[in-house]
Amino acid sequence: MRPDSPTMAAPAESLRRRKTGYSDPEPESPPAPGRGPAGSPAHLHTGTFWLTRIVLLKALAFVYFVAFLVAFHQNKQLIGDRGLLPCRVFLKNFQQYFQDRTSWEVFSYMPTILWLMDWSDMNSNLDLLALLGLGISSFVLITGCANMLLMAALWGLYMSLVNVGHVWYSFGWESQLLETGFLGIFLCPLWTLSRLPQHTPTSRIVLWGFRWLIFRIMLGAGLIKIRGDRCWRDLTCMDFHYETQPMPNPVAYYLHHSPWWFHRFETLSNHFIELLVPFFLFLGRRACIIHGVLQILFQAVLIVSGNLSFLNWLTMVPSLACFDDATLGFLFPSGPGSLKDRVLQMQRDIRGARPEPRFGSVVRRAANVSLGVLLAWLSVPVVLNLLSSRQVMNTHFNSLHIVNTYGAFGSITKERAEVILQGTASSNASAPDAMWEDYEFKCKPDLRAQRLDHPPGWQAPGQRRRGLVPAGTQPLRGQAPAQAGKGLKPWEAEAPPSGNRSRPGSLTASDCPVDRNPQAPCARTGLMVETPHHEQWVRGEHYRYKFSRPGGRHAAEGKWWVRKRIGAYFPPLSLEELRPYFRDRGWPLPGPL
Repeated sequence: MRPDSPTMAAPAESLRRRKTGYSDPEPESPPAPGRGPAGSPAHLHTGTFWLTRIVLLKALAFVYFVAFLVAFHQNKQLIGDRGLLPCRVFLKNFQQYFQDRTSWEVFSYMPTILWLMDWSDMNSNLDLLALLGLGISSFVLITGCANMLLMAALWGLYMSLVNVGHVWYSFGWESQLLETGFLGIFLCPLWTLSRLPQHTPTSRIVLWGFRWLIFRIMLGAGLIKIRGDRCWRDLTCMDFHYETQPMPNPVAYYLHHSPWWFHRFETLSNHFIELLVPFFLFLGRRACIIHGVLQILFQAVLIVSGNLSFLNWLTMVPSLACFDDATLGFLFPSGPGSLKDRVLQMQRDIRGARPEPRFGSVVRRAANVSLGVLLAWLSVPVVLNLLSSRQVMNTHFNSLHIVNTYGAFGSITKERAEVILQGTASSNASAPDAMWEDYEFKCKPDLRAQRLDHPPGWQAPGQRRRGLVPAGTQPLRGQAPAQAGKGLKPWEAEAPPSGNRSRPGSLTASDCPVDRNPQAPCARTGLMVETPHHEQWVRGEHYRYKFSRPGGRHAAEGKWWVRKRIGAYFPPLSLEELRPYFRDRGWPLPGPL
């Protein structure tokens, strides 16, 4: 027999290995964790949600971070000591109106941490709440881990701002963030700070709470459209939406000029996504994943085509609950000791012998069952609202903003009308030679549309609250505390002077009177691009705005907008006429004329 034959080579090789002290591994040794039989990366199993929790927490923390950052930069100018609508006045009016109630009743009606703080420096209080929120959300965003205490702190801090922010926090996405944040509390263990808390698996009840949330958001938005504006039924709404939405961006300009058939396709797709796709949640794992993918893609399209603050980013969060670890595994690196490797080992442990239940696990399971019962109970009025032919949108039914009703764009504005504030230094406002100049606001919904050559800007996920008023709302006026005792509820609106009221989404002249005082609200809040100095009269002019036509004369001149004057919105007002309005709000009085 030849010495190099297989039968001879094997013993010789074995002999050489024994001499060098090397031995083969035992054939029955199992493959390393996270590796397949051939040494390739092992695939995660379906049905667990360890990685899903990490992605959910990071996404929610990102939205919280943006919301608190906006609050930190704008709250002092809006609801601070010298803000447009000081929250101290609002709280005092509220307190006086409920003077016959106990402190607990007042707190439960409008829960906010500010009840427990010193009101002598409200600016510092507002900054403290915002900075705490920024710090906690940054930690969760970076680490991907949290516990119930941290998530409850984020929820309580933001609720404290929403409940005293009145008109500035009256958008539907504020309640949506509070409901999403409330569910986020129950994602986590009570004390443990770990991305993969071994004894605290993600609760299926909480996951279905998120899925129930996205179901209501999308179905509510679809139903309010079908029951609302006729253009949703004849598929023409998208002919107007991009031009008349609250805050268009540059992409909206080009989408507005898309062919008619593309707009019909958009409207049909919207109905499919909002009215049919939500039911995929109940059709098994694969359909649930398809639902999550379609909803996230839909929100991405909305982000690209308009500025709706952090609404669309927030709406992506509950859609993430549609994906399990096997679906989201591609987002995480592989390798020994990686998160995927540890999750795979935990999945194997779960399939083996189950450990004895711990006391903390039993308590948390009871809390999750209680959460499910609470959500079911609070969903009753929401479901009734969805089934009602008189459906309302963006409404909360309790002071904690848990389980709300949602919806958007039930009606579409067909024309974009804007109120342009103008001023003149002339002593006679009626003089033919009086020179009126437009005031250029940083925060107008059309983003300085009075400069026709200025393109719409990008704002999302940020939000300029100072220049955007929720549709259908009247800005709350900070009346003197004595008024609250005369039967006037502290949250009721005071009529602005001369009946000034702009279209939803626009600034009113009464929100920002103009004078020569550099400490006046407009200068102090930075609403304007340039602070006026010599104006003695202000007036409001009504204009109709349209996007210029690509390739047309106005577009060739670099103009994004074309405007046409409708008429006077309110007559010229002198500073003397505005003095009572300043005084009621505690603003610095205008200097002598």
